[in-house]
Parts: sequence; C-alpha cells; structure tokens
Amino acid sequence: MARSKSASAGAPTLPAQQPTRGVPPVPERPEAVEREALVVSYWFDSGEAGEAYPATIRLTGRRADVQGYLGPADTFTHEETIEQVAPGSGPVSVSSWVYGLNPGEWNVSGAVVRADGGADRKRRIPEPLSPATWSWRHWSVQTASTVPVKTRWALTAPLARIPAVIPGSYTALFVVGLIVALTTQLALLASEQIAMPRSLLVSLLALAAGLMGAKVWYAALHPGESILKGGWAVDGFLVTAPVVAIVALVAFSLPVGAYLDATAPGLFFAVAIGRLGCFLTGCCAGRITTSRWGIWSSDRRIGARRIPTQLLESGAGLLIGLAALPLTLVHMRAIHGAVFVAAFAVYLVVRQLLLRLRAESRRYLWQRSPLVHQHS
Repeated sequence: MARSKSASAGAPTLPAQQPTRGVPPVPERPEAVEREALVVSYWFDSGEAGEAYPATIRLTGRRADVQGYLGPADTFTHEETIEQVAPGSGPVSVSSWVYGLNPGEWNVSGAVVRADGGADRKRRIPEPLSPATWSWRHWSVQTASTVPVKTRWALTAPLARIPAVIPGSYTALFVVGLIVALTTQLALLASEQIAMPRSLLVSLLALAAGLMGAKVWYAALHPGESILKGGWAVDGFLVTAPVVAIVALVAFSLPVGAYLDATAPGLFFAVAIGRLGCFLTGCCAGRITTSRWGIWSSDRRIGARRIPTQLLESGAGLLIGLAALPLTLVHMRAIHGAVFVAAFAVYLVVRQLLLRLRAESRRYLWQRSPLVHQHS
C-alpha cells in the first residue's frame, strides 16, 4: 500500500525560486501556461529474505528544456511510502503521478530509502532506482532507457502506460461480458419459449438498475469521492439487479424461476470475462506474496508478485457458468429458480473467501469495512 506525501494534495513540492547568475528573473504568468502531469515508473529488488519492511520512494525532477531561471513548476520533489515490502517477492515497481507541472521534457531521477526490519527501524542509505518498463512477452518488469520524460495533459494521465496495466481493458471486457451474458440468456429463454421482447426489456431494466446500484453502493462506502470519478461495487449490482428483475417479471406476468435460471450461466460467464479486465486494469488486486504461485501484477501503483485474486474469481465464475448451463439446458431441476439460487450461493461463498486475499483490508460481507477498490 502506498501513501503519497507531496502528491496527496495534487501538486509537487516546489523549491523557492532561485535566479541564475547573469539571468534576470522572468515574471511568472501562470495564466499563460497550462499545467500538465508527469507519469513515471521505477523499480527495485525487494531483497532476498527477512521481515517485511517499509520503503520511501523519492523522485526529483527538473525540466530539461528550460535555460536560466527556473519557475516554481519547473522542478519538483515527490515522495511516496510503501508500507510493506516483502523480501523474496522479486522486483517491485512504483508508478507515480505528479501534477501541476509546466509542459515539456523532464529529467527525473529516483531513489528508495528502505527501513530495516528490526525494532529500531533504522533507515538505510538511499539507493538509486531504475526506470521501469514492462514486457508482455516475458511478463516481467525491465529496466528502461534513461531519457527525458514528456509531460501530458493532466486529464489523460490515468491512461499512461505503467507496468502490467492496460488502461481501458476493464471497460472493453465488461462490454464483451455483457454481450455474452445477454446472448446466452436470450438463447436459453428462447428454448423455454418465453416471450422475447418483454424478457429483453426486463434484462435491460435490471442491467440499468444494477449499474446504478453498483455506483451508489460504491459512493456510500466512499463518501469523500466524486460519484462520477468513483468506482463500481459488484455487491451493489448483485443486490439490485435481481430485485428489479423479479419485480419487472411479476409486472409483465413472466415466469420468475425460469427467467432466473436462464440468466445464471451468462451472468457468471460475464463475471469470468469482467474479472480478466480487473486483472489487466489493476483493480481488486491480491496481496503481495513470496509464493511461487503468485503472479506479477499491479494495483495501478505498486507492481509486485501478488495472489491473483481476479484470476481466481474469473475461474470460479467460468466454472459456475459451465456447471449451470447443462442444468438449465436439460431441465435437471426440481424447482424453477433452483439453478440460479445454487449458482448465486456458490459464488457468494467463493467471493467472500477471495476478499480475504485482497491487498486492501477486507472482511466478510456482513462485517464489511468501507475500504474497497474500484470495480470491487
């Protein structure tokens, strides 16, 4: 878990203006320069063995394409704290966003200050960091060339390339999962000879309500965040969508149990596909681990070997969907709706177990703390 010092307020720590000898100070005109952002990634080795320790990442930057007088937005110092680094977990990358800078090319250097695992927590001498780049082919973080880094428009900073993350992959795979879910559901409903137009309308109403429920649920757990920029909570979708679907089914005089059974396989296929997007986006990340079964991934800031909670939930969703599909097709159910209820119950148990393996502090559903990730 990282805690940003200077970046927490959205701006770097800026030194006092220092005129260069022989060069008169140039009056600033902030309104004439649009501030931009800088996104950089560095990596270091976690060490061989020992107790977990905290580390401070210190970045310093200076605009390369400026001569003479340096304005307050032409240099920065930025620090972040990693509360626990697990020795033996391999390379660790840190991606940092620094806002409020003048546009241009920047020379940036980084250093890590580790603390010993002993009781005195004695600080060590700062060690230089290596610029990080990611190889999808080798699935590993590698050292990048030391070259000036260009700023970018601040609104596009979240889309910057960082190790093991593909921005937008969650949205893309969510849409794919939605198409698969609706296609599977409509095919099963057709086999049950249930009215197609009205059942499709029920699905769309349930989907819209579920998305709103996911957003509201997340906003309720994160009252300090913008509801537009905040994330989505799967729990809100899972609670809201079925309730709205049942109400609509009753209103349209459609069979509730048969509809829910036809929904189950596609719903969990969508979970399987969506969680792949979580893994590639870096949300809902698992704990850092030294186990060889861990997979190097990112939480969109700290890259390390982690328990692949997103992939485990994706696999569980796929298995539940595959198990529910034949039960629905061959009518191996004593009561309409039993397939949906059984599949939903299994998923809830699996999900609660996986929540315990995530990087953030999680509790069981009925003990939930308000600390959740986006797309949780």
